[in-house]
Amino acid sequence: MLFASLTLAALAVILAWPVPVLLARAHWPSRSPGVALLLWQSIALTGGLSMIGSLVTFGLIPFGGSIISGLLDLPPLLFAGALPPGVGLIHVFALSSAALLAAHLVLNLIVTIVRTERQRRRHRSLVDLLSTPLVGRPGTLILDSPAPVAYCLPGARTVTVLSEGLVSLLDADQLEAVIAHERAHLQQQHHILLVAFESWRGSLPWFPIATLAQVAVSLLIEMLADDQSRRSTDNTTLAEAIALVGSAETQNIVRRGSSAVAVTDPAPPAVLVRMRRLTNPEPQLTLAARTGILGLAALLLAFPVVLLFTS
Repeated sequence: MLFASLTLAALAVILAWPVPVLLARAHWPSRSPGVALLLWQSIALTGGLSMIGSLVTFGLIPFGGSIISGLLDLPPLLFAGALPPGVGLIHVFALSSAALLAAHLVLNLIVTIVRTERQRRRHRSLVDLLSTPLVGRPGTLILDSPAPVAYCLPGARTVTVLSEGLVSLLDADQLEAVIAHERAHLQQQHHILLVAFESWRGSLPWFPIATLAQVAVSLLIEMLADDQSRRSTDNTTLAEAIALVGSAETQNIVRRGSSAVAVTDPAPPAVLVRMRRLTNPEPQLTLAARTGILGLAALLLAFPVVLLFTS
């Protein structure tokens, strides 16, 4: 099991620093954002599983046999107070760290989900009080605000929120592009990914790669919504809408976070990346490239699982 522990530790280190940095700097994700999103999810899941798995396998070395048998033997031995010879403080520390890390990640995910849902319900209540339905647009509300705001609220009753400032700023075609963008967020359930990566960042606030991953995933989600929107409108119209909203002086008050998915990212570089992508479109990756990346993501996730069950 020492080999498995060292291998998983090495994999965790690789996925914790060089791989996310290289992926965040790569150009190809903008050509196939959906594929890139799946790869980011695989990296995050594999990294977490490798960290926990390396600690577990190291802690179970004195138990001999396989990891499965060691995990099955551990509880009764603990209750009996008869640990096998060779179990030292370092092994106990490794097993305790694995349990604490796993519990921390799971509990933080639960807390993030609960907190986000409460914020979403509170936000929805305020929106219902301060907005009016848009005539001819079921599920779309107009907020009495001069700021150019556009976002969607997922949930049992999904809704797209537009502000008076946005409606007055954009022409009819640009407004249609914005609405299609927000509807794409709802249809593709982007808020689930946002919550997952927000939880990861919240679990490891001292870990810069978690923040890097969240920023990259947020931008890819916006690109996916852009792609859905430009199926019903042209690139120029959507780019103009993004530019108008992104350049507004009041953009910094647009509500962001996992409880609301907005039309633009508050970071100007992200807005510029989206605009360049629309004004200078590139073909998506070839089928062979997309298949290869998806296969790599699947193999990456399967590797620690197979290693743990065969060690």
